[in-house]
Amino acid sequence: MLSFESDYTEGAHPAILEKFIETNMDQQSGYGVDVYSESARKKIAKACGKEDADIYFITGGTQTNQLVIDTMLKPYEGVVAAVTGHVAAHEAGAIEYTGHKVLTVPQYLGKLKASDVKELVDTFYNDANHEHMVFPGMVYISHPTEYGTLYTKEELKEISDVCHAYNLPLFLDGARLGYGLMSYDTDVILEDIAELTDVFYIGGTKVGALCGEAVVFTKNNTPAHFVNLIKKHGALLAKGRLNGVQFDVLFTDDLYFKISRHAIDMAEKLKTIFKEKGYEFYIDSPTNQQFFIVDNKKLEELEKHVRYGFWEKYDDTHTVVRFATSWATTEESIEKLKELL
Repeated sequence: MLSFESDYTEGAHPAILEKFIETNMDQQSGYGVDVYSESARKKIAKACGKEDADIYFITGGTQTNQLVIDTMLKPYEGVVAAVTGHVAAHEAGAIEYTGHKVLTVPQYLGKLKASDVKELVDTFYNDANHEHMVFPGMVYISHPTEYGTLYTKEELKEISDVCHAYNLPLFLDGARLGYGLMSYDTDVILEDIAELTDVFYIGGTKVGALCGEAVVFTKNNTPAHFVNLIKKHGALLAKGRLNGVQFDVLFTDDLYFKISRHAIDMAEKLKTIFKEKGYEFYIDSPTNQQFFIVDNKKLEELEKHVRYGFWEKYDDTHTVVRFATSWATTEESIEKLKELL
């Protein structure tokens, strides 16, 4: 079976596995206090252009989103997100489980608009009964979005300006950040994200690592006793070197960016093939996630040979499906898919 089901169906990049073997018997302190984690932090901070950034490693994306949002919000606050945002739609109520509500605004190909955030906050404070309501306390966006789309630098600046005007921290989910940064259709670089957000994370799970996300606080705004709070959330890894080694490798010699660009190159080939075969695009995504509208009868034949992701029902005879490339996608698999189509 060919697999374009997701971008985390493989294990880890070979360079990471080699480093694991090389360092396996090296005795290191736990909980992220090891030489590999410290080396990774320095490399990430330099790449962000924020030498004084606070960086922490968490094993998964949902853990990271829940941890950051819960620890940065006050008990009476909620987080603003697009209605299709991951924290609103696909995290099993993990945010609400902490006692914080997700306050949704409209989505535009997965993105939210600064004007909608402003309208939500203004409406809230103009309501005479707002003391009986959930206060907007921060804003969540993802880049790329769940639809594989990207914010422009101007859009990020507009959102950032509204957030700062209302004293709302801006949190960027970067589960697939590498694929966004290395898209051919973006004007956003890592330094821009570090400058325009208050906290973001660099995804490793979907970009070459076995697991792991690197949370970056950019404004000297790390919640007090954050390590204590990580542990309270059950997210403090005893063998912190697991994440440290991986991110140290990913941020050596630009490996993170090189393998992300590979996924984009494979996605561009994928798009060309589907266009040539006459398939209709649901969204013209500039990243590694591609969405197509496929006749259900064709899907019955295709699923005998290819794994893909179900996205949503389009109509009674068609389905929207997602094909994802990754750091590990090969030219051979793209050619085999072409033959099948």
